[in-house]
Amino acid sequence: MAMNAKNRGPGFIEFILLMAALMSMTALSIDTMLPALPDIGKDLGVAHANDVQLVISTLILGLSLGQLAFGPLSDSAGRKPALIAGALLFIVGCVLCLISNRFGVMLIGRVIQGIGVAGPRSVVVALIRDRFEGRTMAKAMSSIMSIFIVIPAIAPSFGQGILMVADWRSIFGTLLGMAVLITVWFGWRQPETLMTADRIPFSAKRIARAFVEVCRNRVALGYTLVAGLIMGSFFAYLNSAQQIFQEIYRLGSRFPIYFGVLALSLGCASFLNARIVMRFGTRKITRGALKTLVVLSMVHLAVLYWSGGYSPLWVMMLCLMVTFFCIGFLFGNLNAIAMKPMGHIAGTASAVVGSLSAFMAVPLAAFIGRCYNGTILPMIGGFAVLSLLSLIVIHWADKSKT
Repeated sequence: MAMNAKNRGPGFIEFILLMAALMSMTALSIDTMLPALPDIGKDLGVAHANDVQLVISTLILGLSLGQLAFGPLSDSAGRKPALIAGALLFIVGCVLCLISNRFGVMLIGRVIQGIGVAGPRSVVVALIRDRFEGRTMAKAMSSIMSIFIVIPAIAPSFGQGILMVADWRSIFGTLLGMAVLITVWFGWRQPETLMTADRIPFSAKRIARAFVEVCRNRVALGYTLVAGLIMGSFFAYLNSAQQIFQEIYRLGSRFPIYFGVLALSLGCASFLNARIVMRFGTRKITRGALKTLVVLSMVHLAVLYWSGGYSPLWVMMLCLMVTFFCIGFLFGNLNAIAMKPMGHIAGTASAVVGSLSAFMAVPLAAFIGRCYNGTILPMIGGFAVLSLLSLIVIHWADKSKT
């Protein structure tokens, strides 16, 4: 049952800031690490330069696993215990990374961080749904996303700023401190929003049935696979962004600025999508964005092939800005279409769709990232191949809209 905005708890503005802070933990955990990857690899004795990309991939792996558990857990134990449990796991992961002296220990810590951060990521939307309805809920979501869009753009600069005065361990120390403060803030100010009578017992069988039902529905499965393919190409960019900007284009400490510009391009598309989707429809926007992405990445790949794998910085930035603008339209719409036939099991199916697409994206991103060879060919090739595969899968999925 939804809570009225006048009920006990933080006021509207405080609630928006609290939810945005919780959601930002994921982006901060990924993007603040990017400038520190070379230092982490050097200090922990990583033999192959591309292996340090696993610092990003393992967190996303943990996130994909955690999503499958925390959604159903919040429906059974309540929103507050589920979110706090995730936050505490994240804190444990931060500590493990902070004290790690071997790369393997660091990766274990990152997996734990990823599982933990899935708690806030999964529960925030449920909290908003519990507290608000209708236009007030839409206003709340829009306000939170307006703040959240900025986080990926500034997170690398935040990490770079810490590196100017301290070492890479201080980034984990900062994340640890922020997680503790946000968790205390949440625990102190936010009451439970899911009444005991509305809770659903946790059931592994229910998750398994939802998984089977998603796999048996062509639309749900097809768009989940496409979400995984698109996420795979985007995560591959995250894996190799530091190497591309700092090694190929020698941007040094200016790397976060260029990364931030691209992040804002994606965020602006997500913001715009929320305002035009009711007019044009999810499928029309999705197909248009995906076709643009296929054509652009194929042309860019052909040009790179004939020019030895390089393009001027301004050309690459222009192409990637359009690429991420297209991806910004895809992220929200793909999940919405995948979930449309699953309304009768929306909560559990959402966890399955999110987990399955992210779990699929991790090995794709890791493979593309490890193909980095001092050129941008692997990254652009990943966008080209995976977006083309996505278009084929959508054509297959739309043959049956039942």
